Amino acid sequence: MSFVNDDLSAYLERSCEAEPELLKQIDRETQLEVLMPRMVSGHFQGRVLSLLSKMIQPKCVLEIGTFTGYATLCFAEGLTKNGKIITLDINEELEDRVRGYFAASAFDTQIDYRIGNAANIISTINEVFDIVFIDADKKNNALYYHLIFDKVRSGGLILVDNVLWSGKVVSNKTDHDTTNILTFNEMISADNRVEKLILPIRDGLFIIRKK
Repeated sequence: MSFVNDDLSAYLERSCEAEPELLKQIDRETQLEVLMPRMVSGHFQGRVLSLLSKMIQPKCVLEIGTFTGYATLCFAEGLTKNGKIITLDINEELEDRVRGYFAASAFDTQIDYRIGNAANIISTINEVFDIVFIDADKKNNALYYHLIFDKVRSGGLILVDNVLWSGKVVSNKTDHDTTNILTFNEMISADNRVEKLILPIRDGLFIIRKK
């Protein structure tokens, strides 16, 4: 999932802000105890998300795909005093673990963690979002994008993870999942309502700014 070698990755991590202790714990325990641990954002990408959040200073963030809550807490670092993050996930098995991490943070009262089908929940949310992070089932990226677009303020950010798909987007042999990613990326590239670029961080992070 990473496009830089281990030595360069270590250098990047040494050169950015330190990883908070709670996030170190979440990363370590995710790697040891949770299936598909590669889904956790990790130190460098986490600092990118935190910095973007601090630059925007969001009043309301929507995260689609909580996993173990690492990215959630990164976004929470930039919230305004009365800001909140709504984070959605379908995995009930991780709920107790994730709620424990949130309770151990300084942001517990600002996090609205909901379990269920994201598409169904989004349609019930009447908020204006400053940041939306799409990091769930990749086949539904376009669905989530369309569902949230009108709820994002002008100048707000939509971030989409895993858009380089381990480099498969430039492979001549594409499977069904890769085709879905390519179709989504092409849709965003053609969307004149937004400014966009892909950062080659870990598995590719699409930064999309609504005009």
